[in-house]
Amino acid sequence: MSLYETVFIARQDISGAQVDALADTFTQLIADQGGEIKKREYWGLRNLAYRMNKNRKGHYVLFNIDAPSAAVTEMERTMRINEDVLRYLTIRVDNLEEGPSPVMQSRGSREDRPRRDRDRYGEPREGSDGAPTERAALPERAAASEPAATAEPATGETATGETATGETATAEKTEA
Repeated sequence: MSLYETVFIARQDISGAQVDALADTFTQLIADQGGEIKKREYWGLRNLAYRMNKNRKGHYVLFNIDAPSAAVTEMERTMRINEDVLRYLTIRVDNLEEGPSPVMQSRGSREDRPRRDRDRYGEPREGSDGAPTERAALPERAAASEPAATAEPATGETATGETATGETATAEKTEA
């Protein structure tokens, strides 16, 4: 018998219990054909990369299968007929992976994630000494580095500037 990995995506509007029942029907179909499901993982309701049949989310389920090719072909035919299955993908593998899949491993605890620089309201956090960080001092520094608005051009030069309404004004200064 050959080894296969199958992932199918079920519609978002069916419940988790219905997804389990759907996975049970596929498991029973494989068992009736002389195969065996070695591992079954429910990955949960996840966002899709693009809309499929007016669905933005889907229930993902992974099977590791040890079965003859006729059993897998029959399971795929049943998945095509079933309207609750949006997509499926079956690949033949040399050996089945033991333990949780990489998708389940990445669903670790939130403590593993790096902390963000901002608190929940978007304001920068203060440094460890209680002083504001550089980002908090940025508006003051930007105001200090702006050129003075009263600067006059040198003799004979033309100065162009933009007025508050967005119009461009040109002024010439002549020698006196």
